[in-house]
Amino acid sequence: MTDGKCPAYSGGHGPISSKSQGKMKSGSTKKGILSWPEQERPRELLLSQGPQGLSDAQLLAILLRIGRPDSSAVEVAMDLLSQLEGLRGLANRSLEELCRVPGIGPAKAAQILAAVELGKRALATPLTEGKQIQGSQHIFQHYYPLLRDLRHEVFKAVLLDAKHMVIRDFTVSQGSLTVSIVHPREVFNLAVRESAAAIIFVHNHPSGDPRPSEEDHQLTQRLMAAGEILGIRVLDHIVIGDGKYVSFADEGFFATNS
Repeated sequence: MTDGKCPAYSGGHGPISSKSQGKMKSGSTKKGILSWPEQERPRELLLSQGPQGLSDAQLLAILLRIGRPDSSAVEVAMDLLSQLEGLRGLANRSLEELCRVPGIGPAKAAQILAAVELGKRALATPLTEGKQIQGSQHIFQHYYPLLRDLRHEVFKAVLLDAKHMVIRDFTVSQGSLTVSIVHPREVFNLAVRESAAAIIFVHNHPSGDPRPSEEDHQLTQRLMAAGEILGIRVLDHIVIGDGKYVSFADEGFFATNS
């Protein structure tokens, strides 16, 4: 694929059909997992020993199910992990990037992305409607698994009622590697419609360094000013980095700028 894009999905396991697999040259070596001793196959190993005993490649092979004509699913999984720099590399790749790895078509890429997203959601502390926010750590524990591996900035807002119960959260904007475009009007339009009494802002720094930039400080001041006019209190702005975060509220920003 010269353009790096997936072929059109037709509901199969990728561009190689079962019929074409059956017509492989008789002189080729059969490397499919089904030719392995049963006790060595990843799925059987998982059933007998549990998932903890399997390597990353073996677990990924269970998702892939089949490999290439000349390689098993485990070998394709090893290629995938090698080319994309391990499991953390899988977490921030697009469908098109996954499809550049030989043996990965749109169906397999979709399975991988679905598994990665489920893993992120499982790690995130629930932030459900009606749940009271206890502090910046609560926000960090929810958003860190969701934002940690992104290669672009995402700016989110959490709407709260007068008792600081969650009404809903939403994505305000998605930007580039270093900046996201945020307009107070877009942020507070929905806050007014949802009758929010307070709001918390969250965004990530793809660099991994959560220290707020000068632009972050200026934006927070503009959002505070807009919220004050509308009677919607800005409780915090949290910047998420690699394993750590900075809370404007915890740092005393709102006390000195109110």
